[in-house]
Amino acid sequence: MNLLLFNLATDADDPILGFTTGWINRLAAHYDHIDVITMRAGRLDVAPNVSVYSIGKERGYGEARRAVEFYRVLSTLLLRRRYAACFAHMQPLFALMSAPLLRPLNVPITLWYTHRQRHRTLEWATRVSRRVVTAAPDSFPIATPKLRVLGHGIDTDFFRTEGEGLRTEKNAPGIPNTSMAADLLLSPQSSALSPQYVVHVARLMPIKQQATLIRALPSVPTAHAVFVGDVPPEQGTNYRAELEALARDLGVAERVTFAGNQSAEGVRAWYARATVAVNLSPVGLFDKAALEALAMRVPTIVTNPSFDPLLGDANWRSESPEDHAGLAARLTAILALDPAERERLTSISRARTVEAHGLDGLIRRLVQVLNTGEMT
Repeated sequence: MNLLLFNLATDADDPILGFTTGWINRLAAHYDHIDVITMRAGRLDVAPNVSVYSIGKERGYGEARRAVEFYRVLSTLLLRRRYAACFAHMQPLFALMSAPLLRPLNVPITLWYTHRQRHRTLEWATRVSRRVVTAAPDSFPIATPKLRVLGHGIDTDFFRTEGEGLRTEKNAPGIPNTSMAADLLLSPQSSALSPQYVVHVARLMPIKQQATLIRALPSVPTAHAVFVGDVPPEQGTNYRAELEALARDLGVAERVTFAGNQSAEGVRAWYARATVAVNLSPVGLFDKAALEALAMRVPTIVTNPSFDPLLGDANWRSESPEDHAGLAARLTAILALDPAERERLTSISRARTVEAHGLDGLIRRLVQVLNTGEMT
């Protein structure tokens, strides 16, 4: 059995989409061969039975040339190999473009889409797909009987604490090269840390509500906010400069760090020193970053109710992404947690995250949908 896979970016070092390499390699264990057609490629670290074909965005190809490349590569592959299924990961455009060629060959398309944005391409891609899969009930914006909710795919063997077998080292990626940082990394998640690091992992965009965290800092004098991520090139505005100006105006600039884009190892290293994580994405944006933090046993403040089943009786959800006073109150409560209570709550949240959103479980469910159209 062979799988055709469409991907937005296939690059093990990509700060946003690097995780897809792990997904591809786990899927490779279930198929004889996987052919990946990707919008752009970077460093490839894929299994031996995986071939990757880029249509050239990283080489500066424009839209017209990329369309020609897509059909050239796809046509060549369809002449060479027979596929049991096609998996379009965050690629409704590729799903729609490929349908006229795949349908006569009886290759069913499964589209993965996890975002609240609805557009015409997505609507048509939903029509041509046998199944649509997503991470949470509110993370796909179109009502359709084709939808199957699979959970996210977090590598919980990678995102785990030192006490669960993770080896941490001084001067790990993403950690400043100072003796204090090294000491903090070797003693992660201690309530006695000064300052107490509040880590926010996301692209710097207004919808991610980094400003709310900065506005909460004056009321939480021991907290130091760390923003992991940077402004996406397509945004066109210097949102980071706006956040820096806000921090200066509020007198908290010395308690705000912009760490920029990080590798997966760098993100994990920041979580290892975090006392609290914050994710303020609204309903419809079920961010995997919050799941990574929960897997690392970091108390994580969220605003999306889709996270409620993972939190147990922990009061870690803020009602509004813009409510800086409410965020400050929850930060204060978490920073003052008794260590034994913190241990209990984070153990529950990690166990539930592994069960519902671990990578092995996702791949098992995804393969069932790809091969049969249903989950058992």
